[in-house]
Amino acid sequence: MATTTSHSAAETFAMGEKLAASLRAGDVLALDGDLGAGKTHFIKGIAAGLGHTGDVTSPTFTLVHEYTGGRLPLYHFDFYRLEKDDDALRIGLDDYLAAGGVVAIEWAGKFPALLPKVTRWFQFRAGDGDTRDISEA
Repeated sequence: MATTTSHSAAETFAMGEKLAASLRAGDVLALDGDLGAGKTHFIKGIAAGLGHTGDVTSPTFTLVHEYTGGRLPLYHFDFYRLEKDDDALRIGLDDYLAAGGVVAIEWAGKFPALLPKVTRWFQFRAGDGDTRDISEA
């Protein structure tokens, strides 16, 4: 497991932006970590790296946001408030997984069995101040 340390929200954003250059249609990114660990900043960078120019916010209450207009569409999920697998399926997870964009899921560890085997897993850990450790499994 490779771990990278970010020292600011801007660095976390830049890491996501750099990752976006290598993403392809159908890629699935699973992000886990405590509240405030940097997951949304990372996804903001991914959206920017894919060419999305608007605001990117956590879909904690709407559960999914779609960002289009870039090189690939980005489907941003937040499973934090979901309690069972069926909740994720009811909001169309399977349809998004088959839509040909990039799917990025915060709190993905709640329902790992719903995700494809080729999913890329990232763990976020908050350190002192703005320091974040980001590990890809």
